[in-house]
Amino acid sequence: MEGLLAAALAQPIPVLPAHELTAPPAAQARGRARQGANGVTLNIRGLRKAFGDNQLLRGVDLRVPAGQFVTIVGRSGCGKSTLLRLIAGLDGYDAGSLSFEDEGTEAANVRVMFQEPRLLPWARVLSNVEVGLGAARREDDARARAEAALDEVGLTEKASQWPALLSGGQKQRVALARALVSHPQVLALDEPLGALDALTRITMQQLLERVWRDQGFTAILVTHDVAEAIALADRVIVLEEGRISLDLIVNLPRPRERGSAEIAALEGEILKHLLA
Repeated sequence: MEGLLAAALAQPIPVLPAHELTAPPAAQARGRARQGANGVTLNIRGLRKAFGDNQLLRGVDLRVPAGQFVTIVGRSGCGKSTLLRLIAGLDGYDAGSLSFEDEGTEAANVRVMFQEPRLLPWARVLSNVEVGLGAARREDDARARAEAALDEVGLTEKASQWPALLSGGQKQRVALARALVSHPQVLALDEPLGALDALTRITMQQLLERVWRDQGFTAILVTHDVAEAIALADRVIVLEEGRISLDLIVNLPRPRERGSAEIAALEGEILKHLLA
């Protein structure tokens, strides 16, 4: 069992849906106090990555300030997921540099979330969340921390359930709780909402935004959905043939009004760039 749990920890985690999106006043206060405090700054210089003759990244330069929410969009095969995997430390790069700034250190607690929840089928929901604590799951407060993470995603009542009894959206929320329980400094998301229906996807976007504001981590989301990118991001990066071709600041108040003229204008600008 210990070996299986260790293997699960080696493969970071995915996101998805919630039905209770309004945090209690105490949580909102914590969020205002902590926003940006837990994140770290990411610095990338001249990053290159190839698989054989296929040059996926061709000298990427990017600086993400601590606590910023960045989305990365682009055509299939442009290197989005490759860049995310390098940031998460899942793959090595060929040239350039990638580092995190946290008061002078080059270390960060990074979690990754994919489309699949990757829950342990033989463990109950609360135990699945505790897995996200790593070695700290043996500490006295591990259960309380896992329960708090489940509460944050609105699944307290599912703590004793088996994963097989959950809906797809609930499984993804458990996976999100598993990522959040360790209070990551960087959360890297590789199209975690892509398999959801439209309404569940919007609900999950709202949940993701709330927990980001509450915990203050640096968020980097890869998505094909330009509207989603604008709805969530402080900044949208367009990756094209292994290089950043557009770096767009989204200076709109939160929560964003879906369907607004401002969002439509930004979406049109990005799509025009992608389709040029």
